[in-house]
Amino acid sequence: MTILELTSYATLLFLLALLLVSITNQTWFSKLRLPPSPRALPIIGHLHLLGPLIHHSFHDLSSKYGPLLYLRLGSVPCIVASTPELAKEILRAQELTFSSRKHSIAIDLLTYNSAFAFAPYGPYWKFIKKLITTELLGNRILNQFLPIRTKELHHFIRYLANKAEASERVNVTEELLKLTNNIISQMMLSIKCSGTDNQAEETRSLVREVTKIFGEFNVSDFIWFCRNLDLQGFRKRIEDIYRRYDALLEKIILDREELRKKKETQEMTCDSGDDDVKDILDLLLDAMENENSEIKLTRNHMKALVLDFFTAATDTSAIAIEWSLAELINHPMVLEKARKEIDKVVGNNRLIEESDCRNLPYIQAIIKETLRLHPPIPMVSRKSIKECNIHGYLIPKDTLLFVNIWSIGRDPKYWENPMDFKPERFLQSNKGDELIDIKGQDFQLLPFGTGRRGCPGISLAMQELPTILAVMIQCFNWRVVNPSGVEMNVVDMDERPGLTAPRATDLVCVPMARLNAYKILD
Repeated sequence: MTILELTSYATLLFLLALLLVSITNQTWFSKLRLPPSPRALPIIGHLHLLGPLIHHSFHDLSSKYGPLLYLRLGSVPCIVASTPELAKEILRAQELTFSSRKHSIAIDLLTYNSAFAFAPYGPYWKFIKKLITTELLGNRILNQFLPIRTKELHHFIRYLANKAEASERVNVTEELLKLTNNIISQMMLSIKCSGTDNQAEETRSLVREVTKIFGEFNVSDFIWFCRNLDLQGFRKRIEDIYRRYDALLEKIILDREELRKKKETQEMTCDSGDDDVKDILDLLLDAMENENSEIKLTRNHMKALVLDFFTAATDTSAIAIEWSLAELINHPMVLEKARKEIDKVVGNNRLIEESDCRNLPYIQAIIKETLRLHPPIPMVSRKSIKECNIHGYLIPKDTLLFVNIWSIGRDPKYWENPMDFKPERFLQSNKGDELIDIKGQDFQLLPFGTGRRGCPGISLAMQELPTILAVMIQCFNWRVVNPSGVEMNVVDMDERPGLTAPRATDLVCVPMARLNAYKILD
């Protein structure tokens, strides 16, 4: 027998063994009384049924096989839940069972295996959650950073006013990303994208690369015998992003440590600096240097937390505002109603402030309706740490969970005329019930998740989003144009795949001034 024949024979045996293992696994799983499932293929399982927009694919499959669905993604078992009742059962009643998160090659390397968002539920996670909610994003700190948010918003409005005066196009997508990135960059690191300081610009670019690669499909994460193979070049891309991000953060941290040493020296010789406003990096360095801390933070913990903040506060906020504006442009009657509310409550002699938004219920309703139809992160994902039972089905340990909040937000069983953009649904109770809110207690609407793993940045988001949108409505009309400059009647509402769910194409508009922005900014 020749070497070629031996190689072919060995390959055939290997493929037959894989087929046998796949069939055996399917037979074994079928005896477990798993949730309904489509027929799987050997090796790849149900991967062939998924398109680029995973939440859309899950929605279509759930419509056919039921609200609790079992899938095998390569060698990884998962379940998909698509109703508020299931979300409540899994994320509240069995919250601790599903307290873990899926890891991937990209997540493990880019988050230094230390990210709060992906950390297992335990002492470290509890310590960081407490640190974030009481110190880093507590009301005191958020109020302390209000001047930063106001200053950046005013700079954004001046830029738009200049473009309106010149009748020039604006890439709203890019400018909203710059705005949200500048806000979090200054809150985190006291840097912004302007002048000769390109650190924030580089950070913004890296964050977009991170969120993009987190959401891409890597075959090595799902098919066991490909784990050590880099078939799609993912590992090379991941390592390149990691090197650039680590070098950038290391320089920022080193510069800050030098600055802190100088301040300490000055404070030893004179009483100054006590009233300086600390950014979040300073607070993290304080925590790292605290010898009495219950958890000893490392440098890698700090870098991972900075990445957590950037990924959570840049893309998602910009995406939500852009979807809101796109819906308003496509629904001029809703836009006009929002303007009337603003004119009545605030008027045209000053710019809207964060404190005004509590008196703008229709603006708040627009944000909630946008988050229902276009949640920036369309699925809540978890991983089971032990075997459990859900509605009579046995769910094995280490099963991935996807709660499809995008699908829940469009289900006619829970929402009247779900495809209609109707903010009024958040202004009046349905059949005498309480109004639905977004804080994680109403499982029909979970844009920020719920429970222990819910987003700790909800307070910042709900101060930022309505204020930015309201100011854009107050100051400008918006004429949508295509890349060639031709005016468009409607905004395209297709999505782009990834960890987040932004619009597929950038929103390009010519802003037209409604009032003298320069005058009310002075």
